[in-house]
This record gives sequence, structure tokens and C-alpha cells, in this order.
Amino acid sequence: MNGAVVGLGETAKGSGGGGGGGEVTLETLRRKMSEFARERDWEQFHSPRNLLLALVGEVGELSEVFQWKGEVPKGLPGWGEREVEHLGEELADVLLYLIRLSDMCDVDLGKAALRKMELNARKYPIGQCRGSSKKHTHYSTTTTTTDNGASGDDNNRNAGAGADADAGKEQC
Repeated sequence: MNGAVVGLGETAKGSGGGGGGGEVTLETLRRKMSEFARERDWEQFHSPRNLLLALVGEVGELSEVFQWKGEVPKGLPGWGEREVEHLGEELADVLLYLIRLSDMCDVDLGKAALRKMELNARKYPIGQCRGSSKKHTHYSTTTTTTDNGASGDDNNRNAGAGADADAGKEQC
């Protein structure tokens, strides 16, 4: 997948093969992962739990790429070609397991990601959080809509029943 762009659309542009250029979509990757598992009779092992544990293991391997490097600037200056290639492989492993997990859970990952970005945009209004790394609970005047459709102040929504399971994790 060298140089490929992962998009949220339904069709892929460019070559249908492996690492060529062009655009690769989440749907294309989902179909390829499903076919890959089916051809090897691995679907029997691809329970959500097993896929999640494999994903966590791959995130650990991705973390090892950065371990002991200190703060790494954008563009990875000073990294060798092999290091960048290895990073790409580990990032791909994480992405592929995430796509497979979402498929096994019947979650449209592209739609879920876009919805989450919309929720975060409301949680972190540009005018209040631009340039700040404070959590959304800091912005007391921000009103958001919870998953059940109720509207409430971010500071109060964590205290109530049905609070967003990942409330407070994101930062501006």
C-alpha cells in the first residue's frame, strides 16, 4: 500500500492489486480482508474478542517503533528508509485489524469515524479550544448532544447515567 490514500468512499481508483498508487477505500480493504480470511478458513478465529486482542498486540508493536526515540517531529527527519517502511507495516497491521474488527461487529467504520468527527467538532468548538490541549470538560459553556439525543453541559454529562463511554478522553 505504499503511497496509497485511504478514503471513506465505496470504490477504489488505480490498480486492483497490492502496493500500487491510487486511492484505496475502507470498503476495498474490508472486502480484501474478508476474502483473505475466507480463503484461509480463518473466519472461525475472527471473533470480535480475538480480533481486539490481535489489534492491541499490533498497537504494542507500533509503539515499539517509537520507543526510546523521544519526541519525534513531523516528517520523521533522520529516520532511515527501512525504519519508515517498518512504521508503515505496523500502521497497516493496526488499520487492517481495526477494519476486520469493525466488519465482524457490523460497524461501518467510515460512517462511525465521520460521526465521531462531527461529535468532536461540537465538543471542541474552534472559538473556545483553538490552540488548547484542555479536555472538553474545561469548556463549561459548550453544549453537546449525547447519544440518546438529550442535550446537556459537558461538565454535567459525565456525572449522569448514560454518560458517553469515552467522555473526557479526547483533547483539543
